[in-house]
Amino acid sequence: MKIILTQEVSGLGAAGDVVEVKDGYARNYLVPRGFAIRWTKGGEKDVAQIRRARKIHEIATIEQANEVKAKLEGTKVRLAVRSGDAGRLFGSVTPADVATAIKSAGGPEVDKRRVELGSPIKTLGSHQVLVRLHPEVAAKLGIEVVAA
Repeated sequence: MKIILTQEVSGLGAAGDVVEVKDGYARNYLVPRGFAIRWTKGGEKDVAQIRRARKIHEIATIEQANEVKAKLEGTKVRLAVRSGDAGRLFGSVTPADVATAIKSAGGPEVDKRRVELGSPIKTLGSHQVLVRLHPEVAAKLGIEVVAA
């Protein structure tokens, strides 16, 4: 099935790309979650609009990505969350929480879709988070999850 991606999907493409995927993957996963829309002749207009929006939010060059990476890796991020007695969190830390914490710590503004958590963060302590700034540049960021 031919689809138009509305958001970046790891291993598949970026927003505005027209890709061919298995019918079930598109019908059961990508379209219901809003990651893609079905390709139509009229959808080509949507592709142009999605690409314009992507250009505005995208880091254009590798040099810019490396500058943002240096700022990110130099930022100390502390995230205060509610937790129980044994250090387990009520819920988990989401990519949106990490993006907000980076901005409040004085770091550059990062899109929550670019933050990749290796596994769900459900405990207090230090954790590593990957931020994909550019297809060729990723920043490893250490965050400290503390009790609120």
